[in-house]
Formats: sequence, structure tokens, C-alpha cells
Amino acid sequence: MDQLLTVDEAAELLHTSARFVRRLISERRIEFVKVGRHVRIRESALIAFVVAGTVMPLTRSDVTGRAA
Repeated sequence: MDQLLTVDEAAELLHTSARFVRRLISERRIEFVKVGRHVRIRESALIAFVVAGTVMPLTRSDVTGRAA
């Protein structure tokens, strides 16, 4: 089972503010778990969010339109 992170812990791992994480939650852009009144984020959901936002670098052929 994944570790459940608080909003502050998730923000610390992402190197962002807790406000940003709360916005992700309110916009339903990240998966979360409600435990009573508390919100927790699975560590795997946080990793999936980061992977989904990863942008691959351009290659020379992408920039010039021809093979190197």
C-alpha cells in the first residue's frame, strides 16, 4: 500500500506551495483520498502527476525538420 501524504508533505516533495497542491485537488487534476475531513494524496498519484507532466526534450531533427 502506498504512503498517504498530507497536502503539506506533497507540496514539500513537489517543491511547491501547499496552495498549489490544494488547487490541483480542487480542480481534480490529481487523485486524492478523503479520510473524514482530511485530504490525503497517495505517493503513487503524486508520481503519476509528475510523469504525466514530463516534457521530452527536442532533438536536432525536431528543430530543423531534417535528420542530423
